[in-house]
Amino acid sequence: RVELVESGGGSVQAGGSLRISCAASNSYLKENAYCWGWFRQVPGKEREGVAAIDADGSTDYADSVKGRFMISQDNSKNTLSLEMDSLKPEDTAMYYCGADPRHCRAAMKTPRVNLGYWGQGTQVTVSS
Repeated sequence: RVELVESGGGSVQAGGSLRISCAASNSYLKENAYCWGWFRQVPGKEREGVAAIDADGSTDYADSVKGRFMISQDNSKNTLSLEMDSLKPEDTAMYYCGADPRHCRAAMKTPRVNLGYWGQGTQVTVSS
């Protein structure tokens, strides 16, 4: 079992940058070749996949963030990060870290796919 804790959210003006991180409580995800990723949700709207990374390092991005966001993982520190550049007001949301043995890419495409582990979220607010 593992716990995920996000950090690094905050408020920024449009065009700015933020880096959010997700810390896993132990090396369980790495040892079991889990994928994990970032998802976001605005009140009243469905969850949206932002970026995901497999155990082998291959990545998947939502079209809306390609070229602006970069996902990375540090296996030695059991952390997942999302570097967000050129932020837009429409990026405002609660950002959640999620992990799963195999369903991250499917969860990127539809909120009907759930993941095995979720963090509590970190708020990102982009003002115009």
